Amino acid sequence: MDKVFYNEGSAAKLGWTPEWFGCDDFDEDLINAIIKFQKEHNLTADGLMGPTTYRRVYNDRVANLEDYQPKSMKQNRESFIVYNSDYLPIEWPNVRLFFEGDGYKLTKGFRKMTQKRDPKFFVCHWDVCLSSETCFKVLKKRGISVHFAIDNDGTIYQFMDMNDVAYHAGSRKWNNASVGVEIANAFYPKYQDWYKRKGFGERPVVRDAMVHGKKLETHLGFYPVQLQALQALMKAVHTATGIPLKAPLDRKGNTSTKVSKPVADGRFEGFVSHYHLTNRKIDCAGLDIKKLLEDIK
Repeated sequence: MDKVFYNEGSAAKLGWTPEWFGCDDFDEDLINAIIKFQKEHNLTADGLMGPTTYRRVYNDRVANLEDYQPKSMKQNRESFIVYNSDYLPIEWPNVRLFFEGDGYKLTKGFRKMTQKRDPKFFVCHWDVCLSSETCFKVLKKRGISVHFAIDNDGTIYQFMDMNDVAYHAGSRKWNNASVGVEIANAFYPKYQDWYKRKGFGERPVVRDAMVHGKKLETHLGFYPVQLQALQALMKAVHTATGIPLKAPLDRKGNTSTKVSKPVADGRFEGFVSHYHLTNRKIDCAGLDIKKLLEDIK
């Protein structure tokens, strides 16, 4: 058997890389590294990353993810997000992962995956909370989940591995195919003074935003730094998963303000707001996803 060829096929199917074993390529060094791991864990030492070896390696990475941090992360030179127990770079200085001391980790309210997931779209939400910390507590109490949150100061929190299925979009079909972010925003103008008292400054106010053919009430918008963080996250998720930098558009070529049938039916791949999935949701009305993505490109 051609062990190099086998491991290449295994990696493509299961979603692992030679870096999991400290190697750079699919070669004899990788085969020897796999054999070493197999011997240490009383597995058949054949140098092949079969399902049994993969599950043992994967579970070890999940349980001890902090031990696999890239050197540049340990030295605070780069930021990363986590996808299928892999560290993927993100061009944003303030990122907190779920296993870090100043991060937030969801332990229930989602479905754990044992093979690499291939998400098709990314859903933007506003959390109607004063902060990402409050959002995390609400999710935890309700037994639901989301992959990311963006706080008032632009800090990106990752609550769980992007490979796992979060309960955020609504239906099982939507959750299975998506990644989600909750952007901190209390929505109601009465909370404007709270933001100013806490030192975040005055939030932008959104007037005349349209959603589902109706004009939405005046509400608080996102800080510029939150939108910049969202763009950095979109770019990193696009690079990690291949989700296209596309938004649902109306007939004039602008970001759609209504439910998008291709999104709701699972035929769309790209970046959406929650209201694109169902007319029971209004978040994130006024968010011009098309423009955000154009700026990334």
